[in-house]
Amino acid sequence: MSAQALDRGGPAQPLLSVRGLLKHFPIRNGLLGGVTAQVRAVDGVDFEVLKGETLGVVGESGCGKSTTARLLLHLIEPTAGEVIFDGERVGSPALGLTSFRRQCQMVFQDSYSSLNPRLTVETSVAFGPKVHGVPHREAVARARDLLARVGLEPGRFAGRYPHELSGGQRQRVNIARALAVQPRLIILDEAVSALDKSVEAQVLNLLLDLKQEFGLTYVFISHDLNVVRFISDRVMVMYLGRVAELGASAEVFERARHPYTAALLSSMPSLDPDRRTEEAPLAGDPPNPIDPPPGCRFHTRCAFAEPICSATEPPLAAAGAHHEAACLMVQPGSGHSRAPRAAA
Repeated sequence: MSAQALDRGGPAQPLLSVRGLLKHFPIRNGLLGGVTAQVRAVDGVDFEVLKGETLGVVGESGCGKSTTARLLLHLIEPTAGEVIFDGERVGSPALGLTSFRRQCQMVFQDSYSSLNPRLTVETSVAFGPKVHGVPHREAVARARDLLARVGLEPGRFAGRYPHELSGGQRQRVNIARALAVQPRLIILDEAVSALDKSVEAQVLNLLLDLKQEFGLTYVFISHDLNVVRFISDRVMVMYLGRVAELGASAEVFERARHPYTAALLSSMPSLDPDRRTEEAPLAGDPPNPIDPPPGCRFHTRCAFAEPICSATEPPLAAAGAHHEAACLMVQPGSGHSRAPRAAA
């Protein structure tokens, strides 16, 4: 079935909408195993993924990027919140998990552990379609076609096992496997971070070609800001389980409005000797997600923090055209000395 046939809301409706997404992991102690605390891995996330775009997701380790990705696919159950896929709530009678996962696939960081070492490349790619009812012969033909499309000649690679492939070749297999069920959305969780730069460039260009050929939508999670800038249409910055900034890629990279985003961007290496970073843009480690600070979660590390920042939690608010930031400095009348004046 084509993506056009499945499209319920037309091009104007977001493909994926996330509302109030939470994931708190309980910490159990004592003889009776009672819950004594909660790890707030994802703590109230709202965003949309538009049809045909690539949404880049960035942030420090532990900010909730990968947990968010797994929540989107319901690989782990959310504590609260909902995921809307093309107008239907995921897990509802209208869109069960089996149907949703055929339309939404994921490529993981570890290309080796993602593949069954006992299955050949061809069998791994054909497995998904067969689970979803595609006849064996058609599934194998689809697998061989996709292997060719991702640059792995079926005559040479179809019968090989994962240990016989390089890291870049295994990741191409994982991409082919994700495409095998003809999805509309692919979540890429650090999918190129383990590859060397030459192979990384090949895989990124492959992803761009496949996106155009199959009309795909991507959620691209990475810690490499240069890669995110290259591939993304919009960028979402996360900090301590929440969204700090969200906007068009060029807008975020050139006019960051949240101090955390600015600090991340200043950490990007530069070949220009006049623009090299001589001081660490951030000091200290992120706060403990078990007991996050009150108010703005970044105020403990922010150079612009004022008393209002520890007392008021900033909402994600407009910071320009198609640009949002969760910072009191961009919100008129917030009480921060750098905030714009409220309209009379």
